[in-house]
Amino acid sequence: MSDTQQLAERIVAGERRALARAITLVESGREDHRAAAAALLEQLGRHGREALRVGLSGTPGVGKSTFIESFGCLLTAQGLRVAVLAVDPSSARSGGSILGDKTRMERLSRDPLAFIRPSPSQTHLGGVARRTREVIELCEAAGYDLVLVETVGVGQSETMVAEMSDLFLLLLAPAGGDELQGVKRGIMEMADMILVNKADGDLKATATRTCADYAGALRLLRKRPQDPEGFPKAMTVSALEEAGLATAWDEMQALARWRRETGHFAARRAAQARYWFEAEVREGLLARLTREPVRGAMAALARQVEAGDLPPSRAAQELLGTYLGQGTS
Repeated sequence: MSDTQQLAERIVAGERRALARAITLVESGREDHRAAAAALLEQLGRHGREALRVGLSGTPGVGKSTFIESFGCLLTAQGLRVAVLAVDPSSARSGGSILGDKTRMERLSRDPLAFIRPSPSQTHLGGVARRTREVIELCEAAGYDLVLVETVGVGQSETMVAEMSDLFLLLLAPAGGDELQGVKRGIMEMADMILVNKADGDLKATATRTCADYAGALRLLRKRPQDPEGFPKAMTVSALEEAGLATAWDEMQALARWRRETGHFAARRAAQARYWFEAEVREGLLARLTREPVRGAMAALARQVEAGDLPPSRAAQELLGTYLGQGTS
């Protein structure tokens, strides 16, 4: 039996150490590791295990880690196995990441039914790491019932997490109109549920008003075919007091159940598979442009562009036409 087969069997058996090792493998950029990771994912895909994939984004300081810990503990108390993939921003200068999310979820990290894995974004845009989608598949194969993906932070590019999740949650803090204007329409249209956190103490009334503002804004958006009546919706929660979390979970389950029954769930997964196939093709083409002899030709053309002897668009056409075939535009 090969090492890949042994690793696959250990993951299916639910071994946490094997899962951690597999995640390190799929996140590696080495060519031999990429080949081994592809073989591992192919084997694990035959088991057909499926978890509910939930993406979570939110503004800085909104309490994402506190929410995830309280929400995760609620689910594990029900006997569900929860995997949390927390993506931390990487430094554009050093490439390093703090990876401190696990330390902020001390209670959940000690729960035997929970698995927390911080990953560096490695300057990859979209609020998630490049291999987050593959890590989700590993967690599904390991038998986790729910995989929660926490993005770097709210923004226009954070909507990429919606392309790898079944439900997309937007966590916001109580605030006035400036906060509403700060959240872009793109991510509002992607969100299945908006949860206004910190609805406790002196902020409870403010949170209720903010929730009403978002509910009104959601009603102005065009109704999506994948949503039943009443969705997307805005709700108030308090991660600190663990208030509203059970109701939010009930709503998530109801939405997921409706989408399964109407075929939208499977259609979404199929569309996402196609999206990531095309993304892998793009990434592969870009990787080819960093290798020799392409790199040398690219550097030579770049010098001509810098000198003003060749327009950038013309130089790009020449390079792509040479290495990717004629007719490239």
